Amino acid sequence: MRIAAIRIYGVSLPVVGGEYRMASATNKVLDSTVVEIETDTGLIGYGEVCPAGSVYQPQHTLGARAALEEICTSLIGLNPLEIENVARAMEAALNGSSYAKAAIDIALWDIAGKHYNARVCDLLGGAVRRKVPSYYSTTVMSPDDTAALVAEKQAEGYPKIQTKVGGRSLEEDIATIRKVGEIIRPNVKWAVDVNRGWSTRDAITASRLTEDLPYVLEQPCNTYDEIASIRSQLRHPVYLDESTEHLGIILKAAVERTADGFGLKVTRLGGLTAMRTVRDVCHFARLPFSCDDAWGGDIIAAACVHLAATVNPTLCEGAWIAAPYIDGHYDDIAGIEIKDGWIDVPTGAGLGITPKQNAFGEPIREYS
Repeated sequence: MRIAAIRIYGVSLPVVGGEYRMASATNKVLDSTVVEIETDTGLIGYGEVCPAGSVYQPQHTLGARAALEEICTSLIGLNPLEIENVARAMEAALNGSSYAKAAIDIALWDIAGKHYNARVCDLLGGAVRRKVPSYYSTTVMSPDDTAALVAEKQAEGYPKIQTKVGGRSLEEDIATIRKVGEIIRPNVKWAVDVNRGWSTRDAITASRLTEDLPYVLEQPCNTYDEIASIRSQLRHPVYLDESTEHLGIILKAAVERTADGFGLKVTRLGGLTAMRTVRDVCHFARLPFSCDDAWGGDIIAAACVHLAATVNPTLCEGAWIAAPYIDGHYDDIAGIEIKDGWIDVPTGAGLGITPKQNAFGEPIREYS
């Protein structure tokens, strides 16, 4: 089997409700990049990468497409089942840009699953359950609006709530945390996600002023070093998210005990192949983590869910997918959905996603 063609698509994903606000940016429309790899046997695999705007992380849409332009021609003729060899070819063609390479990697796992008539989660070691927990992430809103939304999502059955703060006065952030603390249920996991929005001073202050509340503090400051410098002064468990750019940082955090867990993004770390290794490191270190991505449709959502299905339930912090913020699906039958706060693991071969005809429009690039 050989890679015969690669097609790149651009897919516009407007945000339901108008906008999604984080500490660093407010997004109204996300621009996803879908990769379609066709083999000489007729099998087709799909991958996807969708950065959350251009300032949330160094990753951005045009960067992903430029990287794919550098990579794709060198992959034609390779065996898609030899995923590690394809990864070496990508490294030889371009240094870095792991998030763009992740879309290729995901498509290769999709092809492998279809070839072997197995689900991606089966190839990654095997699913440990038929559905995985999700969590709902609020946008940065007023204290009252945030609490009202948290109450609604708790009632829907979400086992975890993530409250976003940052990008405004610390007083309003603390007020929001306090307001949510009044209504959060004891059996619901709770994370306060700052998305790098606080200084070290503000992180220490906020944690100490709310030390009576049972939340996990996620990525309070911009860099790993900033968080490491104040770790002993914080009153809450700390999860790293944006700092986890590669396996080396995760290993460092595990050894230095800088983090109590992680919010991990599949494409940021380079795809399912890299995440399989990260998963096993976290298992060994007994560090919980989530299986998320920045944004995107059914393809990246399916990748996150397949990975989460293989995680020890005691360490699985859930899978965040953008489905609640997007209208429609690439696959109208097997599109990934959240039901009562949980996500069914796809049952079809590969990712289990079959995009409907013309789901992506015409390709913006094609290589053969």
